Amino acid sequence: MKKFGRYGGQFAPEVLMPALEELAGAYEQHKNDAKFVAELRHYLEDFGGRPTPLYHAKRLSKHLNKKVYLKREDLVHGGAHKLNNTIGQALLAKYMGKERIIAETGAGQHGTATAMAGAVLGLKTVVYMGTKDMERQKMNVFRMKLLGAEVIPVSSGSQTLKDAINEALRDWVANVGDTYYLIGSIVGPHPYPTIVRDFQTVIGQETREQILGKEGRLPDSIVACAGGGSNAMGIFYPFLNDDVDLFAVEAGGEGLKKTEKVAYHSASLCAGEEGVLHGARTKILQNEYGQILESHSIAPGLDYSGVGPELARLVDTGRVKARNISDEDALDAFHVLSRLEGIVPALESAHAIAYTQKDDVGDLVVINLSGRGDKDVETVAGLK
Repeated sequence: MKKFGRYGGQFAPEVLMPALEELAGAYEQHKNDAKFVAELRHYLEDFGGRPTPLYHAKRLSKHLNKKVYLKREDLVHGGAHKLNNTIGQALLAKYMGKERIIAETGAGQHGTATAMAGAVLGLKTVVYMGTKDMERQKMNVFRMKLLGAEVIPVSSGSQTLKDAINEALRDWVANVGDTYYLIGSIVGPHPYPTIVRDFQTVIGQETREQILGKEGRLPDSIVACAGGGSNAMGIFYPFLNDDVDLFAVEAGGEGLKKTEKVAYHSASLCAGEEGVLHGARTKILQNEYGQILESHSIAPGLDYSGVGPELARLVDTGRVKARNISDEDALDAFHVLSRLEGIVPALESAHAIAYTQKDDVGDLVVINLSGRGDKDVETVAGLK
């Protein structure tokens, strides 16, 4: 079983163990199969729009007094990096003979990307989403329904991503025979953290080739936001053995405060403790009794009480540096990039942009612009 130091593992109900074993075996069988790889490449390029550009943000660079490149994952079909993974997993589900895919979503981007993958591959699609997130992300809810997905509201708990995952897992337990659970980040029991990371490494592979072509060297640092951590691991992984600083930027909320029931942040890497959440041992937000705290972020895609086990391990070893940014600073970065570059970022990505003003990132920086901000315009407008 794949583990990342003491993190990872398979903390899942007994009824799901055969399904996890089936998934691990199918992935090993197909991941290097020429037919599967060619079909995946076709969908990523001709349907998804890859490769995405590495854009020199000249006006932002001048503003920050350093050379900044943006990896434009906001230009992937659907508006975020999520399609890299959903196309990969949905195609794998089809190769496994599954007829139905289910997913969870917070910001709605993973749900939308899953609905897109389900539509183009002809798979029945069901998406679980917290009612709080449904209210914040009405446009993405409509898009999922437009694409033929059934969106099931989750009103339990914090009514956000954590609770949507809980309901998706219950569905999978009840329908494990014909259903594939398409997890959206590098979380969950083995083999999901590895599968999602592998499908997202296309981001880092392209970035390496592009930055060498433009600058003749690797960047001083790469900065990415981190909720579950898929966009961060996707761009970090191909650089792990290089002399490049890697910054994972979380939602810092109100100064990393927490109460008995609520953490006023989503910074599991910065302030979390070791525990088990959604099938894996990782860093989580919990109280003294081990109960999961409700997280907070203005960015729904970062509003999660845990983080991927591999990313937790990399922070423990010091290879990845965990940082956090407040809602206020992320909002400011949202406006700065919009005004200076004509690019409206997702609030999640705005956290990475906000951190890039710090001196420790060096003089040549790549920011993973993991998504576009269309989904967040109503939220930001409502704050004025």
